[in-house]
Amino acid sequence: MIRNLPNRIILIVVILALALWIDLSTEINLINPVNDETLFSRSVEPKLGLDLQGGLQVLLEADIPADQQIDAESMQIARDIVQQRTDALGVNENVIQIAGDRRIVGEFPGLEDTESVLATIQQTGLLEFVDTGDFSPEEGSFLVTDYSPTGATVTAPEGETMYHTIMTGAELASVTVGTDALGANYVINFTLKSEGSKIFAEHTTANRGRYLTILLDKQVISAPVIQDPITGGQGSISGNFTAETANSFAVQLRYGSLPVPLKVVETRIIGPTLGADSLNKSLIAGLIGMAIVAMFMMVYYRMPGVAAVLSILTYALISFAIFKWFHFTLTLPGIAGFLLSTGSALDANILIFERIKEELRNGRTIVQALDLGWTRAWSSIRDSNLSAIITAIILFWFGSSFGATIVKGFSLTLALGVAISLFTAIYITRTILALLITAFKPKNLDAWFGL
Repeated sequence: MIRNLPNRIILIVVILALALWIDLSTEINLINPVNDETLFSRSVEPKLGLDLQGGLQVLLEADIPADQQIDAESMQIARDIVQQRTDALGVNENVIQIAGDRRIVGEFPGLEDTESVLATIQQTGLLEFVDTGDFSPEEGSFLVTDYSPTGATVTAPEGETMYHTIMTGAELASVTVGTDALGANYVINFTLKSEGSKIFAEHTTANRGRYLTILLDKQVISAPVIQDPITGGQGSISGNFTAETANSFAVQLRYGSLPVPLKVVETRIIGPTLGADSLNKSLIAGLIGMAIVAMFMMVYYRMPGVAAVLSILTYALISFAIFKWFHFTLTLPGIAGFLLSTGSALDANILIFERIKEELRNGRTIVQALDLGWTRAWSSIRDSNLSAIITAIILFWFGSSFGATIVKGFSLTLALGVAISLFTAIYITRTILALLITAFKPKNLDAWFGL
């Protein structure tokens, strides 16, 4: 009936034990029994998406004329910088992805401080050190400079004075937040790269007593007077900083300026209560559906139905363990994809069981019916599951290309679920059914198989 049945049983028990260990844990630790040192540690806390735990979703768009083309590389760099900025702010499990040619979608599950994140991600972050000579501009005012990130020629509007940018934030090697000598005010300490250090030293040496104004996105942050030459490649930026604004400013400088300016087109805030309610209702609906299906399988298919139910439970345990181990984000569409893939697992079992019943009606023995049932059902199972996986791949590509995270979550869990369900239907269900037949040795096939 099945060759190497003991080996199959051992493998299934090991897989099931590992799945249960991961499912029932929030962190996996392997300890060296000799010296109690931690050999391996990994968090397996479930990662919930925006719609399940609440948070912020923001849609950003390039803030340039609609007829101006944006190359894909610039949008990718902008996405990476937004990702780095929000990571540095301590926003965990955020998802930043490009949507179309001009938009970026950001999702921040569990986020509470939405204002600081929005302010940070849409700030261009262009730092300029500007020679304003004897003019001390007011902090917070805007200046016109001769520098353009795109390299285009800048022309000052009528009546405006244009100032020369001696250096930009591209020459920064490191940026940290500190306090002044009295410890009363926050400052931004910076270290320059070799070329920037040389430019800074030459300018401060030749311009003692003149103002070196520091701009962020053309807005004056501070305008200190050059007292002495700064030749060490280090300096600090002072201003009316709080702890939050200083940290946000440092993050923007640390990860560079955006190649294209971004504006917030739409924001959507989901409360944690709504997310928890959605999760609870989804779980209840899933459990009810699973219970109804399990009852149908056991009533209609009898012994094979019991094997299928045990196999589906194993499938659920393995799937959840994989989601936790690889930190896949669980969303409502993802749960829907998981439940749909459960249907695929049952579909494979039904095809096999119907084939077995046909063989039994034709006078085959149980052993022959099992072997022929699996063999003849395989082509249909293979084709249907392959079609589902291809569909999931297309949906995932669509979601990645157009920033549709809902579609991506659905397609990912669908594909993963189909692959696991194929394994459980072909490998685990057959092994469990073989064990049941060996244990009970059924004689009345009508009663045991629902013929």
